[in-house]
Amino acid sequence: MSAPAGREALDLLDAHLEALWDATDATLPPEPPGLAAEEEDELLHWALDRLRSVPREPKDTFCREVGGLLAEFRSRRSPWNAAALRLLDDTYTFVATGPRRHKDWAHDVHAVLHRRVADPRGWVRLDRDRTNPARRTVPAYPFDPPDPVLLHAHLYPLEAEAAAAALAVMAEEWQGESSPVRSRPDRDALLADARLLLDRYGPSARYWTNATAAASDPAPDFLASGLQGTASHRFHTREYIAGLDMFEDLGVVAVNDEETGLFWSFGAY
Repeated sequence: MSAPAGREALDLLDAHLEALWDATDATLPPEPPGLAAEEEDELLHWALDRLRSVPREPKDTFCREVGGLLAEFRSRRSPWNAAALRLLDDTYTFVATGPRRHKDWAHDVHAVLHRRVADPRGWVRLDRDRTNPARRTVPAYPFDPPDPVLLHAHLYPLEAEAAAAALAVMAEEWQGESSPVRSRPDRDALLADARLLLDRYGPSARYWTNATAAASDPAPDFLASGLQGTASHRFHTREYIAGLDMFEDLGVVAVNDEETGLFWSFGAY
């Protein structure tokens, strides 16, 4: 069997690093078979060399080091990945994009929320609950979204700049936020990352949010309100699982003719 090339090889290494990081299988080899034969991709060789240098023991240290390697590998793969990780990887967020397959994009949103589809471009997703045992109780955890036929009633149209501001405030914490985005010295950089994320969907993209402020105005001032001042229709589960209670969420849906992107922030305690 010949070695995988190009994106296929990078995707294979990404999945392998994620499995090592999750420690889901103690029998996993140190690296995916066949990738060492791929000679042309500089990023691939950089990541493999770094992986080979990480001691396998102690296991918790190995997993932590692999997690850091995975984040850097993903950041180097594309500017979009890097922006997503800079902006939203430190808070409780869900970021994922799926293909647009239905005239009614609510069905595509539902597929992304239930992890039924992969990113069409192989770009990063942020999903800390992808292996959470809570999904055995609530399959879309932390979501419990409306059925597709009801989903439109829980979302409101949003202008592009307001959508970017909503993504930017997802860098805040829902409780005890000491430094809201509006007052941070890197406010403009956060907004630039948010705009870069939305640029993926192109100038014809349309945006929706579950924030109730958009019911009367497609351009609410998310920066002024911050997460703590943002009310919304709930897409999160009301189930109390493993000592964690969801109390609020803010979401943005981006839709074009080819893709459906979701950006979601959760408050939990």
